[in-house]
Amino acid sequence: MMEKADNVQKSDAEWREELSPEEYHVLRQEGTERAGTSPLNREKRKGSYLCAGCGQPLFHSDAKYESGTGWPSFFAPIPGALETKTDLKLLAPRTEYHCTRCGGHQGHVFNDGPDPTGQRYCNNGVALRFVADEDEADK
Repeated sequence: MMEKADNVQKSDAEWREELSPEEYHVLRQEGTERAGTSPLNREKRKGSYLCAGCGQPLFHSDAKYESGTGWPSFFAPIPGALETKTDLKLLAPRTEYHCTRCGGHQGHVFNDGPDPTGQRYCNNGVALRFVADEDEADK
């Protein structure tokens, strides 16, 4: 993980205290939530999707699309917000991505997304917080 001045570093005990059991499982243990369970799948307002671990903005709503997978999906992250690594947990290699600020696991990126990038950032909803733009907050 690249070191930045604003990196969030906490002990395992601190993460367990601050996160719900589901958030901890996904963000700190690289787990996956069950498909179709996140209310963010239905979120249509304009705004930003932040890391649930540290609050760093990861995606803009303009990059969100309905992938039909059951997880919030985006075709591009905010530049510099994510870092990737190879995941071999299912034997076949997949590209896993994490928040650059706290290292929290978010999901996996695949090359079957829409234009303009052709990528699908398949994100665990429990790993995100949505913040509506000011003009969308009351909708």
